[in-house]
Amino acid sequence: MASIAKRANGWQAQIRKKGYPNISRRFDKKSDAEVWARNIESEMDRGIFTDRTEAEKTSFGDILNRYLLEKSPKKLGYRQEKSRINLLLKHPLSARPLATLKSSDFAEYKELRLQKVCGTTVNKELNLISKLIDTARKDWGIPMGNPTTLVSRPKNNPHRERRVTDEEVCALVGHSLSSELKSIILFAIETAMRRGEICNAKWEHLDETKSILLIPHTKTGAPRQIPLSNRALNILRSIGRRDGAIFVLKADSISQAFERTCKRANINDLHFHDLRHEAITRFFEKGLNMMEVSVISGHKTLSMLKRYTHLKAEDIAKKLV
Repeated sequence: MASIAKRANGWQAQIRKKGYPNISRRFDKKSDAEVWARNIESEMDRGIFTDRTEAEKTSFGDILNRYLLEKSPKKLGYRQEKSRINLLLKHPLSARPLATLKSSDFAEYKELRLQKVCGTTVNKELNLISKLIDTARKDWGIPMGNPTTLVSRPKNNPHRERRVTDEEVCALVGHSLSSELKSIILFAIETAMRRGEICNAKWEHLDETKSILLIPHTKTGAPRQIPLSNRALNILRSIGRRDGAIFVLKADSISQAFERTCKRANINDLHFHDLRHEAITRFFEKGLNMMEVSVISGHKTLSMLKRYTHLKAEDIAKKLV
């Protein structure tokens, strides 16, 4: 039975019912306390009651910080995820108790973010929020629904279809001030490896006899073996074997150096990740099938692999003659 009492700072509703924990909540208005008490008692009578105490005393910011401390450091994309979480921690929603969060809150968040960033970025942020809430529910035992599942998602940006010409590759190599960057650019074109994978590649994982480079830790979490062409092997041989990492440059340094090289070479709208797209497309042009290319690229679904493939219609038409 619910009891409602006047307190110095408002009204306190308290419910004691056999078989359920004692719960209480403070309200500014007596009418709000009465409505809350009726709803909770109704849920108990129907056997659908969920104790929201933990969700009421835990803020959205609390699970953001916990996720950043416990989960994010284990991921290869830690830096990007950390940046998104820090952005969310600055948002007013971070101060809200989990129990008060509604789908309309995140729908409003979506619309405001779309005024500043593209749909793809907003979707990544909403995906992260959804993952955070599911982790709080399943791993940390905080009973609550996931309001983000009811939020409609904006359209992602059109996929990039930027091809890299042989002339541009030559210009990049010619304008690179670092011999290692030259090797990295050529190696990326030959292997379709991600920037982080290239940085983490170690000599101990290279099997020259089988022409294979092992990548123990990938973005997808599954290790994979990269078959190496003769050109890729020659690039590695030109570096000279040593202990530890094959390449010394760190991920951020590669991106910065690549951007400066593009400017010197007068090449516009080219990102380092476009080299991976180009490499995958060239694998298909060499005659490899979808399954063979997926082994090299590490894509788990053919739909994702298709996004990285930029075959030209005119080139396909030549094969139909």
